[in-house]
Order: sequence, then structure tokens, then C-alpha cells
Amino acid sequence: MFPVAKETALWLAPLFGLAFGWLLERGRVLDYNVIVNQLRLRDFTVLKVMLTAVVVGGIGVFVLVQMGEARWHLRDANMGGVVLGGLLFGVGMAIYGYCPGTGLAAAATGRTHALVGVLGMIAGAIAYAYAFEWLRGTVLAWWNLGRVTLADITGQPLWVLYAVLAVVALGVFAAIERWEAGRRTAG
Repeated sequence: MFPVAKETALWLAPLFGLAFGWLLERGRVLDYNVIVNQLRLRDFTVLKVMLTAVVVGGIGVFVLVQMGEARWHLRDANMGGVVLGGLLFGVGMAIYGYCPGTGLAAAATGRTHALVGVLGMIAGAIAYAYAFEWLRGTVLAWWNLGRVTLADITGQPLWVLYAVLAVVALGVFAAIERWEAGRRTAG
């Protein structure tokens, strides 16, 4: 339905990347203080932006798959790797003040302090590549559920899970707005 020639895709990818970076900047999630204050539970801009991205992206991919324009590429659900990776990601984000995407975008906008983290990301990627064979036999083998989806585990259709996700996201947004409004009137 949406055929794109390879040459066109090569030009579209950087344009979409620039648009994404611009949206991150407009959403204020490239500001170090906004991210740190999210971790301090004082500014929920990042949570709102990311939750919106998860819901819109998830529903968008679901629709594309249903239309036959995309297909799922399932990987093993390696829970050991997910837990360890999540911990490393969280610690890194708390220290750096950026996640990988916002760190790269912040560096691209000229925030020189973000370049240090970009160098760390490159070093981490190289270390991961060298350690991959060992990790595959250890961490990535722990608590491996195989190629399953949440729909497989719960027995619910995928559209139901996305509907629940959207409702939960709306509830989280409403709770955050009420909490922030209460803080504004009290403070």
C-alpha cells in the first residue's frame, strides 16, 4: 500500500530523523533538567511524551500489521537480559541525564556535555559486541521465555491489550495532571 523505492527511503530516513529530533526539542525532552526532574518525580514531561510515543507507535504498528504493510519480527523474550539491561539503562540514564535517543539529539543540537555520553554509548556498544558470545550463554539464557508475545501469555487478542494500554495511559495522564495542578495551587 505504501511502496517506497530504496533511493527514496534513503532520503526519507534522515528527514524523519530530523523531524523526530525537532519534536523531541519542542517537547522539551532534550533539556537535561527536564529529564533529571523526571527522575526526581518533579516534572513528568518525559513520562507523558514517552507514554504517548508507546501508545501511538504500538497502535500504528498494529494497524500496519493488520493491513499487511508490516509484519512482526519476534525475538526471544530473554527476561534475564531485560532485567539486567533495564538496570544498566536506568543507572546510565540517572548518571547521564539522557536516554540514548535524547542524548544523541541533545549532542546534535550542540549540547557539548551530551557528547560525553555519546562516547560512552559507543564504548558500551563495542563492549557489548565483544562480550556477546559470553552473554548469549549466560545472561541472555536466564529466564528465556522463547518467542512469545503478551497476547500469547495472557490469551487476549492484541487489540484488547492495546485498548487497555490506551486506557491506562489516559488514566496516568489524568492522574499526573491532577497531581501537578494540586502542586501548582499549593505552591
